[in-house]
Amino acid sequence: MTPEFTPVSSLVGGLLIGLSASLLLFSHGKVSGISGIYGGLLTPPTPDRSYRVSFLGGLVSAGIVLYLLRPDLFPAADVTAPAGLTALAGILVGYGTRLGNGCTSGHGVCGLARFSRRSLVATVSFIAAGAATVLIVRTLGGVG
Repeated sequence: MTPEFTPVSSLVGGLLIGLSASLLLFSHGKVSGISGIYGGLLTPPTPDRSYRVSFLGGLVSAGIVLYLLRPDLFPAADVTAPAGLTALAGILVGYGTRLGNGCTSGHGVCGLARFSRRSLVATVSFIAAGAATVLIVRTLGGVG
């Protein structure tokens, strides 16, 4: 599957993500980092629990509605990895976001917009690790 270059929809999507992150920050004083919002649900109940459930529920609901309205935007996945390996990868990603105090998008969109030095270091580290992983896998693993 070759990705298509879609500058207009990519720009619109990026603007909507930035706008929604800004609205949440200015209206509620909350950073819209998904791993932090989700991670807060795994701890003892806090006063902002309803906000976290609502935010994540909105993300899931929006995906379901979009799927129902435009199923063509969801191509069939061509997954060749074993289910156990895929589950392990998901667990490692979750562990990494906790270890890094957030995910790439949270640091990249929300942290960099707030001029956070920690987010700058995290984003550069994430991108470098991703690039190194692709290089290693394609060089040693023969994955194309």
